[in-house]
Amino acid sequence: MAVGGGKRDILLCDLDAFFASVEQRDHPELRGKPVIVGGDASRRGVVAACSYEARAYGVRSAMPMRQALELCPRAVVLPVRMSRYREASDQVFSIFDRFTPDVEAVSIDEAYLAVSAGRGVETAEQIRDLVRRELDLPLSVGVSCNKLLAKVACRLAKPDGLRALWPDQVAGVLWPLPVGILPGVGPKAEERLVRAGIRTVGDVAAASPQLMESLLGSFGHTVYQYAHGRDDRPLATDHQARSLSEEMTFATDVGDAEQVLSALMEMAEELGHRLRAAGLKARTIGIKLRFPDFRTITRATTLGQATESDSTIYRVACELFLRHRGHPPWRLVGVSVSGLEQWQQMCFPGLTGASSQDGVDRTLDALRERFGKPVVFRARRLPPAGAAPEPGSRRPRSPSAK
Repeated sequence: MAVGGGKRDILLCDLDAFFASVEQRDHPELRGKPVIVGGDASRRGVVAACSYEARAYGVRSAMPMRQALELCPRAVVLPVRMSRYREASDQVFSIFDRFTPDVEAVSIDEAYLAVSAGRGVETAEQIRDLVRRELDLPLSVGVSCNKLLAKVACRLAKPDGLRALWPDQVAGVLWPLPVGILPGVGPKAEERLVRAGIRTVGDVAAASPQLMESLLGSFGHTVYQYAHGRDDRPLATDHQARSLSEEMTFATDVGDAEQVLSALMEMAEELGHRLRAAGLKARTIGIKLRFPDFRTITRATTLGQATESDSTIYRVACELFLRHRGHPPWRLVGVSVSGLEQWQQMCFPGLTGASSQDGVDRTLDALRERFGKPVVFRARRLPPAGAAPEPGSRRPRSPSAK
């Protein structure tokens, strides 16, 4: 079901520095120390998460680990333990469920909640108290009447705080802030706006919708509405996800199609794993491409038979990319699966009816579950010979079904 704003208070609950906070909780000796969770610096790993102590040195998520350790040489570096983080996430979401059935999971550590109008701040205080007392984790919460203002309020509340932001406060609170506070306005978009003399949210509000669209394409209209505190997006509170997706924003624009194909394989493996873990198959596979001028296209294909196979998702995503790639370079690439169906695995590797590809997928799943991260992957994910891997940021854009 979809829950609209206006008659309900909307909360955005966001666990602070989630992976690092779980590690500091599980290892009390790390409290107060700079902690980085991520890949091996010697293998061009990237930062998956970092504590606020590490952020004080300029360390950020998606930063190359080598650069992070140059900024903070005394940081404690720990490997990703995804199974542990999923367990903690499930515990937090179970607390959310005590207060309302209207929960939209944004990611493993973030969710929108809808509660009775006038009860938002009180509910936020109770949730934060329970998460701290029962799970010993910090949680920031923003409260408002729509998703946008709740999101901004949550950013203002960080770390480990609570903030409400209402429509009558937009001019006084929102307009003086840098335009990058608005959801979806990343560093490149903010740079483009600043070059046009638009530095604050108030500058956006004072601009014309036509100017914003000329600078940011169709997204410019959304940014203009956001600047006025307007957001009519409903909460998608279906207990079963309607779609799953992964996106990768490259650190620098990529002009080599082989690097994009490598990224598509990584995302296809991740989506296949998420489908199988949730007992789902997908009938529609799509891609998303963004170019340096922020022009964005999406294309999709509906299959005759639903799938949860990594190789099928990759094959279709490749076909769509090669057909619609336009002219390089590319800034962002994404893969999505939708038309989700529940299914039960009837065959197992080694038994009649199970394909060899099924066996590969499930072997990779088993290794991932055992070690908490992908430890074996297909060679297609390797960058082309002679090409330096571009560290980018990959993120899930919709939650797996809980």
